[in-house]
Amino acid sequence: MSEADGLRQRRPLRPQVITDDGQVPEVKEGSSFSGRVFRMTFLMLAVSLAIPLLGAMMLLESPIDPQSFSFKEPPFMFGVLQPNTKLRQAERLFENQLNGPESIVNIGDVLFTGTADGRVVKLENGEIETIARFGSGPCTWCLFREVWKRYLDTEEGTGSVKLLLSSETPIEGKKMSFVNDLTITRDGRKIYFTDSSSKWQRRDYLLLVMEGTDDGRLLEYDTVTKEVKVLLDQLQFPNGVQLSPEEDFVLVAETAMARIRRVYVSGLMKGGADMFVENMPGFPDNIRPSSSGGYWVAAATIRANPGFSMLDFLSDKPFIKRMIFKLFSQETVMKFVPRYSLVLEVSDSGAFRRSLHDPDGQVVTYVSEAHEHDGYLYLGSFRSPFICRLSLQSI
Repeated sequence: MSEADGLRQRRPLRPQVITDDGQVPEVKEGSSFSGRVFRMTFLMLAVSLAIPLLGAMMLLESPIDPQSFSFKEPPFMFGVLQPNTKLRQAERLFENQLNGPESIVNIGDVLFTGTADGRVVKLENGEIETIARFGSGPCTWCLFREVWKRYLDTEEGTGSVKLLLSSETPIEGKKMSFVNDLTITRDGRKIYFTDSSSKWQRRDYLLLVMEGTDDGRLLEYDTVTKEVKVLLDQLQFPNGVQLSPEEDFVLVAETAMARIRRVYVSGLMKGGADMFVENMPGFPDNIRPSSSGGYWVAAATIRANPGFSMLDFLSDKPFIKRMIFKLFSQETVMKFVPRYSLVLEVSDSGAFRRSLHDPDGQVVTYVSEAHEHDGYLYLGSFRSPFICRLSLQSI
């Protein structure tokens, strides 16, 4: 054996790289097995959580029994409805000193409002004075706004409360659970008011809207005979009311249907009713006269077009609405409702004249009323801790 042959025999063998394709499937098989175990575990966990949740959803009772209805396509927000930020020019008054000042009235330069904690207060020279209290619950201020004005204009205007009509008294077989707004004739004899529901109370307003209950009514109270008549029934959340300047008809906002009805109370058309404004861009609340001969209408929720309206979307989906309120409270649902305040001025024929917006509710939030006085709009709210004042000259 030569020396070279010996070196070759003693040379260490190089490590061999195993490239046998037969080994690869073993690795893939192990990885696939682990993936299947993970997916199976995740699926079992999801099922274990979903079954009790679904069972609870089926067993829990929903507080509402929603009715299915549908809206027309909302009007396009162009022209006089074009979004703007004019309401943001308003200033807040008595911030964090009031609790839900929903409706406002003035006697001279003195303002009065009712609050969600059951008080009627006088606002004068930057001071707040409680002049009456209606129990510990929300004050149905709107019902007493004109009655209070008349009382304060008399010698008896000392802040005393006189009961005109008890909500415990059934009217044509139905109790009044949600007495809301009123308007009164100049001679003080007739009071026209809304009972928003015989089932739901003020604190349940969102349930009333989402259920679409049509048990609301417009009523007439005669202060001389003490008689009460139903002028219009089967309304879905009747809300703000306002007599015409000639007192020949009453306007009533049907909030849940985004429209305003007109009911004739004197003249040749007495007893008749028709539509004053239909398919509004928002859900109307209170109606108040404007100095131009028309009306101011406030809306705390709009039907954006272009855009998305949750209430429009859910209107014909009662199952979804029922499920929502099985799982969430009114306060939780309200967090998903955009804060968009809208004030409309409509003519005496129901045509839109102009619109004032606060698209994100940065200044004016949850607007419920626009009350005009001495060149200003005073803006009430059913939830905010303040009122707002907007100069009409600035817009």
